[in-house]
Amino acid sequence: MRILTLLVSLLALQFSSGVHLVEVYATVVDAEGQPVLGLAQEEFRILEDGVPQPISAFVAGEFPLSAAVAIDRSWSMAGEPLRMAKSAAHVFLGQLRHQDRALIVAVGNEAEIVAPLSVDRAAHHRALEALDPWGTTSLHDAIIATLDRIHPATGRRALVLLSDGVDRYSRATAAEVLARARRADVLVYPIALGRVRPELFAELAVLSGGRSFHLRRPRELESTFRAIADELRHQYLLGYTPSRPPDPGAAEQWRSITVEVNRPGVSVRARDGYIAH
Repeated sequence: MRILTLLVSLLALQFSSGVHLVEVYATVVDAEGQPVLGLAQEEFRILEDGVPQPISAFVAGEFPLSAAVAIDRSWSMAGEPLRMAKSAAHVFLGQLRHQDRALIVAVGNEAEIVAPLSVDRAAHHRALEALDPWGTTSLHDAIIATLDRIHPATGRRALVLLSDGVDRYSRATAAEVLARARRADVLVYPIALGRVRPELFAELAVLSGGRSFHLRRPRELESTFRAIADELRHQYLLGYTPSRPPDPGAAEQWRSITVEVNRPGVSVRARDGYIAH
């Protein structure tokens, strides 16, 4: 209830003040990669284009989540990889709170929404079980299509993406995927399975504040999905009003964001910027 009240207050601040409030979700981990809990607002520092910004909103805890789970179902995933991927995705869904929404995407020649955004876990599990191998990996197109579907959701949004190969036959380029991700404000968690990890995966994780993984064996998938679910349960929401407001007559402008934590032995991940209008 306290978190909900703070979130409502944050939104009220944004709309009553008539200014743009920038929201940043931050993940703080220790040297072993475990979430660091109990941090206070005073321990965070936000810089926009290198200039410190006063933090006007701060929430720690579990926030409403809308998560897209995109599974590569191409022929190269047939057999054990797809079976283990579906099992791991089942585990991830089981880690979500009952009020968290999810959608399931099958990635092949195209991105097919096999279960729409909802809290209907039974529908999500049925959609996963029905996945069978089909097509090639149009990875770039699938990422953009999934971002387009999850971006309109309210609150915190995440994309968990699993693929065992590089892009094939997409119309979109890697640069177009990155440009779309910068506009989406969605935490992206790309998982590469096998010998190859596309460079795009690491770039998506860095710009969005998510995390990328490179797994050699399908049996590592379940622990990876559990780690992502655990991370999504322990994040911080920071809000600030930019000290330099957007110029009404200017075109869109990219502004970098840096989040720092004044505590030794920890590291922080957050989106690297936003487009000011």
